[in-house]
Amino acid sequence: MKILVTGANGYLGQGIVKQLIEDGHQVIATDLSLENVDKRATLIESDIFSVSHPFEHFKEPDVLLHLAWRNGFVHNAISHIEDLSSHYLFIKQMIESGLKHLAVLGTMHEIGFYEGSINENTPTNPQSLYGIAKDALRKSVFLLCNENKVICQWIRGFYIVGNTQYGSSIFSKITKAEREGQDRFPFTTGINQWDFIDYEEFCQQISSVVNQTEINGIINACSGYPEKLSDRVERFIKDNDFKIRLEYGVFPDRAYDSKAVWGDNTKINKIMELKNEW
Repeated sequence: MKILVTGANGYLGQGIVKQLIEDGHQVIATDLSLENVDKRATLIESDIFSVSHPFEHFKEPDVLLHLAWRNGFVHNAISHIEDLSSHYLFIKQMIESGLKHLAVLGTMHEIGFYEGSINENTPTNPQSLYGIAKDALRKSVFLLCNENKVICQWIRGFYIVGNTQYGSSIFSKITKAEREGQDRFPFTTGINQWDFIDYEEFCQQISSVVNQTEINGIINACSGYPEKLSDRVERFIKDNDFKIRLEYGVFPDRAYDSKAVWGDNTKINKIMELKNEW
């Protein structure tokens, strides 16, 4: 398939583009800059919100995988609300011009404070501007896709573990601090239990989702089980032979973070089984 990936130069986009190419797809990658994107993709630098006829501009893709999003790790940045209508209008233009398959990266922060397993029917009550904006976009694009008979896959991401310094996750920050020679990393209490998934597995899941149309709607990209934050971070440090050590209790735990939350992996497991059959 010909797949347009927005936000291709981002931390997640780089690995997802590579995985899509490895899985045999023709990838059109777009972002404001594309310096770190796999050169096997067709590279089109652009501000997607400023393109007049995006479907034609991006070579009439079979699938739009919309990853683009500013300040994803700054949960109360005003840009989440400012950009919301632009995301919707971009997707609307694509669909009205002929797009038949849409996949968008969502987030577990759409749910808000919750304890337990999250599935596609779990009510949403987001507690940050990031979660509010993603939740609003999800509801809007589902209406749009239903009206236009377009396949819609909302891929809800959880906590992704990777050892690159180019990112804003705690794992990227620890990697950067280690490479800068720091011996201590200020940390929270680390008692929260969340759903962690390795970067490579996450990219494989995303690629597998868009490679099929049998399973749609909200799909959790996750491991399916919770792990204590401190345990996962300590294991990350050990696995990478880092010398840095955590300094517990420097930062307070965020009030809106769930104490124990994980994704229901029923749908993603079925999708991965389909991939094995291919």
